[in-house]
Amino acid sequence: MTEAETRDELIEIERQDAARRYVITVDGVQAGIAVYVESPTAVTFTHTVVDPAFGGRGIGSRLAKFALDDTVARGLRIVPRCPFIAEYVRLHPGYEASVDRP
Repeated sequence: MTEAETRDELIEIERQDAARRYVITVDGVQAGIAVYVESPTAVTFTHTVVDPAFGGRGIGSRLAKFALDDTVARGLRIVPRCPFIAEYVRLHPGYEASVDRP
């Protein structure tokens, strides 16, 4: 086991309204973003990217879950134009009632 596997990481996710994106950080380092466009009734996810240095660790899935849960909690519809978000929604059918397909 490497040190990275044995220590706890501080993972934080926040919505940055001014930048129209959700950001996930790992130990204070930006690991990924989900970019969106918001209307009065929906959030259209347009692009999601995770730094390759953080790949294979579920960072993108944690970011997607947070962003989608936040959207639903705010009473807004999800429009998954981003392939990553669209695939996450497909694999997690609990969101289907809140999704408007592009």
